[in-house]
Amino acid sequence: MSDDPLAGDPGWIPTTLPHLLVGDPAAQLLGQPVGQAPVSVRWFKDEAGALVGKAWFGPRAEGPPGHAHGGSMAAVLDEAMGGAAWIAGHPVLAGEISVRFERSLPLLRSCRVSAAVGAVEGRKVRTSGRLVGPDGTVHATATGTFLTLTRGPRAT
Repeated sequence: MSDDPLAGDPGWIPTTLPHLLVGDPAAQLLGQPVGQAPVSVRWFKDEAGALVGKAWFGPRAEGPPGHAHGGSMAAVLDEAMGGAAWIAGHPVLAGEISVRFERSLPLLRSCRVSAAVGAVEGRKVRTSGRLVGPDGTVHATATGTFLTLTRGPRAT
């Protein structure tokens, strides 16, 4: 077992989300090394090619005492669902996301992030996502409607 809280599960392949290749990586909300951002995330593809990840919620992500702020959890799910759409070939931006907070998420531990594309209806890309603790506890679930970009993103 690794001491790295963002180590992937066996069979996971490290990946970079395509939309994060635009702009300054140091300016990203998520993805900085553990301890340098409120939330650190590392992305992977599983054996089936689906987007998965590990997220670590640090002290700067605190909401209720000792637990992650719901906004930080929602940000990770937003990134995951949008990333799943991009990996599936749909360059998108968020139109609407809905997050259901199932159980509070203790700080200073990592959890598994998963997201998938459910349906594509014209420009609308429907997605879902989950944050699951190491013991299998579902901390949050989300659904989203993302909109396909009509023009490519601009580099800064």
